[in-house]
Amino acid sequence: MGWEDIKGFLKKTWRFIWHSNSLASWIVNILLAFIIIKYVFYPSVSLAVGTEVPVVAVISNSMEHPDNWENSPAVCENGRCVQEEWYLEMNITPEDFQEFPFNNGFNKGDIMLVRGRPASEIEVGDVIVFDSGRSIPIIHRVVAIGERNDNYRFATKGDNNPGQIRNQFIDETRISQEDVFGVAYGRIPYLGYVKILFTDYIVTPLTGG
Repeated sequence: MGWEDIKGFLKKTWRFIWHSNSLASWIVNILLAFIIIKYVFYPSVSLAVGTEVPVVAVISNSMEHPDNWENSPAVCENGRCVQEEWYLEMNITPEDFQEFPFNNGFNKGDIMLVRGRPASEIEVGDVIVFDSGRSIPIIHRVVAIGERNDNYRFATKGDNNPGQIRNQFIDETRISQEDVFGVAYGRIPYLGYVKILFTDYIVTPLTGG
């Protein structure tokens, strides 16, 4: 195959991808977009921000702040209480909370931008992304930090959750620094609904999950 043949093939391929209205062309465009995002864009962004999870789609209501959020139900050490009392038990006052990043929470369907940060630089109030022990990471707020011999453990909680998650997969009272992917630094409202709709209405019915 000569150079002219190669040029002709490339021109035909270009026209097929960008100018054809056929179903085959549409499928190829979807596949190309997936390959570019997954194997070019995503790794490049990951390298730039220092984490393997540079963006997270929020798929639950755990960080939302409904009206009168501070008086919504929670579970304190001695029983039922409200969110403000729960945080006071963690030595976090309402004034402290107002100084935190994302102090008004964020919503299901938001996209959160994440960057890596050394464990020693993570602070109470930061919103971190960490391994949930399952396929989808968790994004919650740090409410306490423990350190021993330069090994850090973080206690976290979803702002809108009544308490911390403790099950066979995760214990939010002791998140290891090795399980932390990074710290949230930006928010794109509602763009994550693309992923949520795909997961809820396409993947779940097909897998029976």
